[in-house]
Parts: sequence; structure tokens; C-alpha cells
Amino acid sequence: MPSLSLLSDKRFQLALNGGFGLVLLVVAVFSTRRFVRGGWPLHHADPVLVAGSAALFLIAYAFKAWGWQRLFAKHERPGAGALAAAGGAACVGGIALPGRVDDAIRIAVVRRFPGTRTGLGALGISLIVLGMLDNAALTPLASVAAVDADSWTVRAGFGVVAGAGVLAAVVIALLPRATAWPRVTRFRLGRWLGGHTHCTSEACAAWVLVSVSWALRGTAVFLLLNALSMTNSFPLALAFLCASAASAALPIAPAGAATQAGAGAAILIASGVHTTEAIAFSVAAQALIIVTGAAVILFVAAWQLALRIRPRAASV
Repeated sequence: MPSLSLLSDKRFQLALNGGFGLVLLVVAVFSTRRFVRGGWPLHHADPVLVAGSAALFLIAYAFKAWGWQRLFAKHERPGAGALAAAGGAACVGGIALPGRVDDAIRIAVVRRFPGTRTGLGALGISLIVLGMLDNAALTPLASVAAVDADSWTVRAGFGVVAGAGVLAAVVIALLPRATAWPRVTRFRLGRWLGGHTHCTSEACAAWVLVSVSWALRGTAVFLLLNALSMTNSFPLALAFLCASAASAALPIAPAGAATQAGAGAAILIASGVHTTEAIAFSVAAQALIIVTGAAVILFVAAWQLALRIRPRAASV
């Protein structure tokens, strides 16, 4: 007979899954009503390019999950499906929740995912390092955007993003050595950090995978710009992506998706794009990212359901 703790844990998982399903349903209903009344910003876009952009966003979630997975010790490493679902849930939650709450969503999803043995502390450290890897991966993108920018203020902004990425890369490279110092290891917390800190080779592999994820996102934005016949400038697509990503790093902000859409629209307007078109494109891009995030959650949930049904079917 299952214990009360096991039953309560299963009920919590069912409530969590049901909550995410309800959120997805509400988002779908309100989004449909909004676009039926006001018009979908991509209704004049090339459907082939829009589909290609959505596919690249989906693949980018997978590479980000694989990169995040490398930051855990092998004995407590979560599955890529759990990390991909956490990323999708954080993206969907960004519709209404303030900035930086997405990390709490990621932790909650991974901790309650079936088969996860990762502790809360290891998850927190991995998210901090993942954020620094994001900054490091954005360095070449921000450098290209800074060179292409016409305004010195915009160049300075992207220069700050690139500089922060270089600093983050240095910190990541020195972190394993710092946790091995005798002054650190003599404390219990220091020894714990040393046991849960990534090695340099794993950090490099994670950086490559995260960089591929951001490159795929940049290409997806470029396809979306071409789908609307707005521009064929790849540096502008990178500038839009970097501005949106930089705004997501704000410690306190309104709804995360709205902040990112506003930052992206500001870059397009500064580059000469008409204000109405810039705002419409930013809303469409964020909507596409959120829809692909919801698709990741549904795909992972369907995969987990299939894995549970298969043993039952085989035993019958």
C-alpha cells in the first residue's frame, strides 16, 4: 500500500501538470480572441519562412537543454526532457509573471519531473552558471550588432553586453580552480561547491551547445524578418535578439515577454523601422517564441505519457 507521502507527491505532480495545462489553455483562448479581433501580426507573412522560424526556435530549446544538462554532476544530472520542459514553462510564464521569476519556474518543473534526483542547491548553481553562459554566448552576436549599429549609444549598449559576456566567460573558467583552493575547501560549503561545480571541459561543451541555441534563435529572427519583407539584414536580427536577451536580465521588470518585446521594438525603431511595424514584429516574435515553448511542454508531456503507457500495454 503506497504511503501517504507518495500519494501526496503524486497528487502534487498531477496538480502541477494540470496547472500548466490550464495555463496553456487560457493562453491559447486569450491569444486567439486577441488576434481574431485585432489581426495576427504575421497574417501577411510568408508561411514557409514562418514555419522555418518556428522550427528553429523549437530546435534551439533542445540545444539549450543539452547545454544546461552538462552543468550537473553525472550522478544527479536531470534528463534533457525535464530541462527542455522547464525552459518552455519559464517562457510561457513570462507572459504575465515579472522578470527573473522564470528561474523559480524552472526549478519547480525540474524538481517535480519524474525521475529527477537533482537537489535544490545544484539546480540553483546550474542556473547561475547557465545565465553566465548565455552572456558568454551573446558576446559574438553583440559584437556583430555593435559594428553594424549607426548610433554610438546603441554601439555602447551592445559593447556593454559583449563586455559582460567576456567577464562571464572568465568567471566560468576560473570557478573550478577557485572552488579547489585550500582556503575554500576547509569550509563545508566550499567542499560542497567543489563537488557540484562543473569541470572546464563540461563548461566548454555547455558553452558550445548554448551558443548553437542562440545562433539558431538569431537565424529564426532573421527568417521572421524576411517573412514580413522588413529587412534582409542578419546583423539587425542579431541586434533584436541581443536587446531582447539583455532586457530579460533585469532583476525587476514587468511581464518578461512584454519587456523583451519592448526592447526588441526599440532596437528596430532605432534602426529606421517604422514604429507600428517594429511593435507588430516584436509582438509576433514573442508570440511565436511562447507558442514554441508551449509546444515543447506538450511534446515532453506526451512523451512521458507514452513511456508510462508502454509498459502497461506490454504487460497485458
